[in-house]
This record gives sequence, structure tokens and C-alpha cells, in this order.
Amino acid sequence: MTATHPTPALFALSDIKGPVLRPGEDGYADEVTGFNLSALHTPDVVIGATGTDDIVAAMRWATATNTPVAVQATGHGANFPIDSGLLITTTRMTDVRIDPANRTATTAAGAKWRHVLDAAAPHGLAALTGTSTDAGVVGYTLGGGLPVLGRTYGYAADLVRSFQVVTPDGTLHDANRTTEPELFWALRGGKGNVGVVTQLTFDLLDLPRVLGGGIYTPGKHTEPLLRAWAEWTRTVPNEMCSAFSLLRLPPIPQIPEPLRGGFWARVAITWTGDTEEGERLIEPMREAAPVAVDTVEEMDFAEVDRIYLEPQDPLPARESCALLHDLTPDAIRTFLDQVGPDNPDCPLLLVEIRHMGGALSRPAAVEDAICARDAEYFLETVAVLAAPPAAEAVEQATAALHEAMAPYGTGRTMVNIHGTPGDEQDRARAWTPEVYAHLQHAKSTYDPENLLRYGHTVTPA
Repeated sequence: MTATHPTPALFALSDIKGPVLRPGEDGYADEVTGFNLSALHTPDVVIGATGTDDIVAAMRWATATNTPVAVQATGHGANFPIDSGLLITTTRMTDVRIDPANRTATTAAGAKWRHVLDAAAPHGLAALTGTSTDAGVVGYTLGGGLPVLGRTYGYAADLVRSFQVVTPDGTLHDANRTTEPELFWALRGGKGNVGVVTQLTFDLLDLPRVLGGGIYTPGKHTEPLLRAWAEWTRTVPNEMCSAFSLLRLPPIPQIPEPLRGGFWARVAITWTGDTEEGERLIEPMREAAPVAVDTVEEMDFAEVDRIYLEPQDPLPARESCALLHDLTPDAIRTFLDQVGPDNPDCPLLLVEIRHMGGALSRPAAVEDAICARDAEYFLETVAVLAAPPAAEAVEQATAALHEAMAPYGTGRTMVNIHGTPGDEQDRARAWTPEVYAHLQHAKSTYDPENLLRYGHTVTPA
């Protein structure tokens, strides 16, 4: 497919039903601001899309005027400030339709996982959400989607049945495994490189309740808990999904007591099997170190936010990640040397190691662009960016940790939590060389002019 180039006169921003705002106009600042306040956008124009027709019109105008385009739903993944071009926001497009007979959900471009869970829960159904239900469904899924329940059910993209997507030439496509399979492949793990998704349909899970929560110990007991967790993860079944976290929490009212202002080591648990069996399996985590807070209990899956306690208010954040082959004793020692209790000035709010494997290692039923299936663990860091000296300390600590852990890694990242994208070589680390080349071919097919060039993008071949 070759993108068409209609004359600018054929398409005007006045055709758009939603707000069309330029810098300095009332509502512009609110429209461009997302959850991650570290990426302050200043596009030449922002469009608040009210539906698919608005996105089609916006893309046709962008192609006619050769204007680069970015898309934002919630802004959780905003890691690159947009300083020109067109920003399409989809916050008004939050429709969710549940088909309980077929156990599917169909969501519009701006729906959050909270919208999906609230609609699915009355039917006893759940979805492959991540650690925060405030995140947008589309952006999360386009990056593959690493769910809380990943070891049991795989990636969120594995459950997608179809996409409705507008390519940069303004054409509306329906992509699934049999209709436009190349587009379907690129949208599952290739992020937003080939078009703007206006709707997607995916399978739901028959899972009304889980055993979930966190086991917290004071940070000085980090080492015994981490070593016990690493050994424990080698034995647990796929129904056990967990993560080890170090939390250096500020003394602010948004953080509940007694966690507020403390340094904690935590094992977060989500178990999808029998509750009694799950309680038995997690007992070694309760015995590994003195437990200060234990929130593990049976809960409705719609309450999944209680497990990881992600921030609910916007903040300026710096994220990064790496995929690990293994968590050997040497890897644990290296990790502790960098961010353990002997580093009281470590500026990282969260350092987390997620247990992968299980269904996350299983090949997709329909081939996709996800390149994390060979990882046994996933390392993530989050920091809040404040004044310049603090921001510099964050960058130094992040770089030092990743450099030290590199011998234990696969050399790759995951696109959703990669962090601020660097040059092409850096961005390509989210995929294998073969998949990156395949994405470049798809990019050349659907977006040869590279209009979708902001953020974690692929360069056309």
C-alpha cells in the first residue's frame, strides 16, 4: 500500500467535531497534559477526537499538509515531549462493549482498563490489565501488554481478536488474523508505528476472583527476602504471578500508613488457582523475613489495583526496563550492590523484578512482534523527576543499574516501559533484529513518510 497525498484543500480541521486547539488557546494546556508530567507537550495543534470520523479527518489533513502525528490517551506512556506537529487525544472515546456470550470486550481508543473491568465484572469476567487500571487499553496492548496475570495467560496482545485502525493516508482498516494479517502482526507488539487504533476487540477471562496483595518487610531485610523469592520462583506453577520490589516511598499523604516515608522490600502476589493452595504456596515468602505489612487476601479481580498500589495522581516519572535471562546469585549480589539497603541515597522510587516465564514464554497462536518471550525476569525502575540535581542523580542511578545488570540480560527492553527513546539503535532494542527489520518493512508500507514519528518509533526501511 502506498499512502495517498490529497490536496490540503480537500481536508480541513473544521471538519472535526471535537476541539481543535493551538498554543495559547483556552483548554490547550489541559488537552495536551497526560499522566506522566515529565513529557510536557507543545504541539502546533491538538485535536480532541470524539470518534473514528475525527481521527480519519485528522489523519487525512496531516497527510495532506505533511504534518507529523502523535496520539495520547491517558499519557501513562508519555516519555517524549512533542514540540511540534499534531497531537490527537482520545480521552473522549471511552466506550466499552462486553459480549458475555463470547467473552469479549470491544473498546474505543481512549478507554482505560478500569472502564473494562467495571463493565466486565458483573459478568464474572476479567481482563489482562497491567499493574494500574488507570492505564489506557490501546497503548498498553500495542506494546504487547505485560499483565499482572501474565504467567498464567500470556500477553494482552495474545488475546486480541481484531483492530480498527486508521493508517496515515486516512484509510480505515479492519485488521485480524485473516484480514490484513501484516497490519494485525505489526499492531501486536510493534507499538503505534503503522496507524492510529480507534477500536479493538479482545478475549476476556472467566476469572471473578484471585488471591492477591503484597508482603512487605523493612528494607534492611531486602537480601533474605530477595534470595528466598528468587529460589521460590524456580518452583512455583504458572498460576503464581509475582514480583519483587524495592520501594523508597516519600512522606506524602497519597501513600497510606504505615508505608508512608519508608524503605520497603515487597513481594507482590497474584494467584489464580485455589485459595487454600495459594496460601500454602506463599508461606515461604512470609517466613523469609520479618513481615511488617501483609495485604494478601482473596479479592474480586476488579480490585486488582490493591495489589501493586500504583500512584493514582499524575507525576513527572522516569521509567526504564531490561529483560533478564536469569536471576543467579551473582545477579542478586550485583542488584543489591546497586540499589539495596547499603545505598540509602538511591533516588529510585521503585526498582522491581517481575517473574516472567510460564505463558509469557509461550509462542503466540498468531505470530506477533513481541520479543520478550525468552526472558525469565523483567527489571523495571521508576523515579520521580524533581529539580535538575535530583534528575541527574536519577539518570546516573538508572544507567549504573542497567550497566551492572547487563551481563545477566537479553540485551533487549519492552517498548512500553523502555523509557525515553534514544537514537535508532536504542529504540531497536525493544525487538530482535529480525522483528525490527520486519517492522521497518511494515512501516514503509503503511507510513512511508514517517508521519507517526514521535516517541518509540521505527524508521521506515
